[in-house]
Amino acid sequence: MPREIDEVKREVAVANRILAETGLAAHILASLGHASMRVPNQPGLFVVKGRGYPTDALRVARPEEMIVVDLDGGYVDGPRGTSQCYEVKMHSCIYRERPDVQSIVHTHPRYTNVLGLNDVKLKPMSNEGHQLVRGDIPVFPHSKLIITEEDGMQVAEAIGDGPALLLRGHGAVTTGRNLEQSVMHMLHLEEQARLNWVAYAAFGPDYKGIPAENMDEFAAGYAAMGKAPHLAGPFASMPPVTVGGVWKYYTELVSADM
Repeated sequence: MPREIDEVKREVAVANRILAETGLAAHILASLGHASMRVPNQPGLFVVKGRGYPTDALRVARPEEMIVVDLDGGYVDGPRGTSQCYEVKMHSCIYRERPDVQSIVHTHPRYTNVLGLNDVKLKPMSNEGHQLVRGDIPVFPHSKLIITEEDGMQVAEAIGDGPALLLRGHGAVTTGRNLEQSVMHMLHLEEQARLNWVAYAAFGPDYKGIPAENMDEFAAGYAAMGKAPHLAGPFASMPPVTVGGVWKYYTELVSADM
């Protein structure tokens, strides 16, 4: 296998560990969920967490344990005695239908699961991820495992060209242009769901969310931030930001023993 796949395997292992470290795959959910990434120079392949490890938990995922898979969900390479994740069709069908998608995450986030199961429309509750829940998030109306090609295609059709999909009673799926974006989408989705839960419990079903005009105002202000007189000079001398602080922090935290 080309060296690039080894690099992708490490990134995928780190992403799976981050899902555990941030609570998305922890406690009773420790072995549930999977992050994947398309191989940049071989777009017909992707790397995903598999099954069959001596300790099958996301927090201890290792690069050499990650599985290389094709766009039909077929096993291409991995350690002897392992398989691709059971719901690999969730990944393969989305990758095949969405050339723009470079990474996919599936987890069982608690607040997202409970509110989605009860048809609560998530309202934007904080700036972190508010655009993700600004419109309606599509719902896959089944809680079954995504095993067959038909199942996978139904998921791909349900998510459409969006970044997120709720699976009724079965968590969520998020996509991204890289692993950072797909994982952060899942984290933001769960944080928005948690805040919706708090507001619902405190104020009832008529609780308020951030108005659309306020989100537009935030976006405009953020885009123009570097032009502010007191920031323009420092911004001009700063190196370009390639990854976010949250992602960099957790990447360094979980990869110390790799």
